[in-house]
Amino acid sequence: MISPRTPVRPKNYVKMPLRHRVSAFFLPIICGLFTLWAVDARGETGKWADIAAKIGKLDAVAIAAPDGKIIFSKHAHVPLIPASILKILTALVALDRLGPDYRFPTDFHIGSDQNLVIKGYGDPFLVSEHVQAICGTLSGQVDAIENIVIDASYFQEPVRVPGTSVRSLQPYDAPIGALCVNFNTVSFKKQNGRYISAEPQTPLLPLAEQLLAAISVDQGRILLSEEKTELTRYAGELFRYFLIESRMNVRGEILTGLLPPDAGQPLYRHSSALTLAQVIEYLMKYSNNFIANQIFLAAGAAAYGPPATLEKGVRAAERYAKSIGIDPVIVEGSGISRQNRVTAAMFLKILDAFAPYHELLREKGPVFYKTGTLNGIQTRAGYIRGADDQLYRFALLINTPGKLADPVVQRICDRLLQL
Repeated sequence: MISPRTPVRPKNYVKMPLRHRVSAFFLPIICGLFTLWAVDARGETGKWADIAAKIGKLDAVAIAAPDGKIIFSKHAHVPLIPASILKILTALVALDRLGPDYRFPTDFHIGSDQNLVIKGYGDPFLVSEHVQAICGTLSGQVDAIENIVIDASYFQEPVRVPGTSVRSLQPYDAPIGALCVNFNTVSFKKQNGRYISAEPQTPLLPLAEQLLAAISVDQGRILLSEEKTELTRYAGELFRYFLIESRMNVRGEILTGLLPPDAGQPLYRHSSALTLAQVIEYLMKYSNNFIANQIFLAAGAAAYGPPATLEKGVRAAERYAKSIGIDPVIVEGSGISRQNRVTAAMFLKILDAFAPYHELLREKGPVFYKTGTLNGIQTRAGYIRGADDQLYRFALLINTPGKLADPVVQRICDRLLQL
């Protein structure tokens, strides 16, 4: 074999034209270097050949050792649609701006007119059980109120999340807002020819009955809409129901309005039952788009002041992304939009930053992971605990319709456990 360090001149070298002599001198060097490169490439690719074969032009994969060294990658710098694995970045932005121990507040004021003003700050877990407990606390402090006034001004309304549909029956399309209850969805079923709530802790309220009258489905979930103040009306109806159940006299109507600037301290401030870290654990387990964009906007408001807007959430995310050395395209926080773009290489840096919180992800055997699914899109990102008990990072973005992600993840896992 010809060594690239010891080129051999042809016998008629001196008689050859200059351009031919140059070619004759350098060609063995180039060929030798190419041969060495090809051997190394085949050796490295050979270890991952079955995985490399599954990564098409619209797909990407990147795998890193615990020390950050890239073990294997293909198309790692191609921007692709991340789907719900984007929620890992959203969680990091919220943790950065709000802190893991943050609890969303909701304030309750009683004015001289005896109106109960409820001001929300984006709590994504204001569910029936918590509303019932709040109303029990309020009933011990006041006997009667006039109107219930909902102040949802902490979020700009309406918030149009790219990729969602209005009047959808899919929970992932639920709208967001500063004061929302039960994830802005109503679970229902038909019984004896009439609609009832499918959740024993939640009554079927007048607004829900009105919306159900317009559809012909026997069971499922309906979503509230940003239109016609449905979000605030439904929240007011739920509070009114549980206030009356707590034996409080509610004499007036449900209104929308603003808390007066001179309102002073609230009669009661409710702190969310869950810390932000616990909210994120739920987010990662159920991949709830509503929760993702609630914390996305709350982070934006914490960074740039209220009212919370999608644009401020994007700015906060872009600023955080820059701080860890990446530059993704982000238009919302849940991954539902196909306008989002992230590379597999960027995701390795996201996973580096999220490593202290990796146990908030779903766990299956040695894998801590987040899934992402849209029509024609399958993505996975997370950590694999290797045979050496250390965490390896992986990011897999499949944007080829019809391809499956899980078999590739399983092969990555098998390969890493052999290292």
